[in-house]
Amino acid sequence: MDASLSIPLRRRGDLAADGVDRHRLDALLRSGLLRRIRPGVYAETADTTGLSLEGWIVVRARALALVSAEPPLFSHLTAAALHGWPTIAADSERVHVILDERRRGAVASAVRHRGEVPADDIVERHGLRCTSIPRTMADVARTCAFDTAVCVLDAALRGVAHTRVATYDAEKAEEMRARALTIALRSAHGRSRAYRALAFADGKAQLPGESISRIRLAQLGFEPPRLQVPVAGPSGTNYYVDFGLDDVQAWGEFDGTGKYLDDALRSGRTTDEVVLREKQREDWIRGVTRRPMVRWGWSHLRTADTLGRRLAAFHLTPGTS
Repeated sequence: MDASLSIPLRRRGDLAADGVDRHRLDALLRSGLLRRIRPGVYAETADTTGLSLEGWIVVRARALALVSAEPPLFSHLTAAALHGWPTIAADSERVHVILDERRRGAVASAVRHRGEVPADDIVERHGLRCTSIPRTMADVARTCAFDTAVCVLDAALRGVAHTRVATYDAEKAEEMRARALTIALRSAHGRSRAYRALAFADGKAQLPGESISRIRLAQLGFEPPRLQVPVAGPSGTNYYVDFGLDDVQAWGEFDGTGKYLDDALRSGRTTDEVVLREKQREDWIRGVTRRPMVRWGWSHLRTADTLGRRLAAFHLTPGTS
């Protein structure tokens, strides 16, 4: 999201002051050198290359704030992106704002929500006003599809409860979950949806792929897995396995591509070195625990059935051990 905060945004007036008239502006847009972020706000297309979904949401929030007479209050999935949480399946073309009941009029490229927000439920992130962590959790849990909500809520709890590597403060997580649920239950809409999503959320899930994996496993009928399970390694330090599938006596790992392709995640190692270390790690875990390990990726998480077929190929089905 860092790139989304540093992209220069230019208003129509700024461009005009630099000699960019209407014809020149149209030509820049047609050529693809300039991109319209929202009505009246533009950015160089090269600066936006490679932006994540969350990055686009933040850029559009910045653009709205740039042309607003009063600082907007961003909420729902827009606030989630500002808090740094994943927002899978979100609409990156529009931002969510909460308006006072007394304010009238449309906001272009925005989803408007009406209502009063207490001062202690308003925070500032990256220079923009947005709803607080528990208020954002409550709004997302009430209004979003279950998959999207769980990814957001898992990340929110993880940020609150992961104090350092391999340390998860369950008490802090439960306190935040309770605060979010209290806020959600004040609303007349989406209370049962919020309760379901908040009850399922678990901040020990490290990535959106792990969050969706938990949902698919539940849909298939597996018992709730243990998350980030420590296994003593050969050098005295622990290996951590994504899923302890104790009801079928197996291990599960969500195998995203980041660990192999992302330079930062590889920590200076080549892809071949990362693959070799993963193989050595997996061999050790299978050897000392006498449990099989099954890996899956995003292609296996499209539906519960696709993950079910992957697991069944390894003779893992609910109710077997």
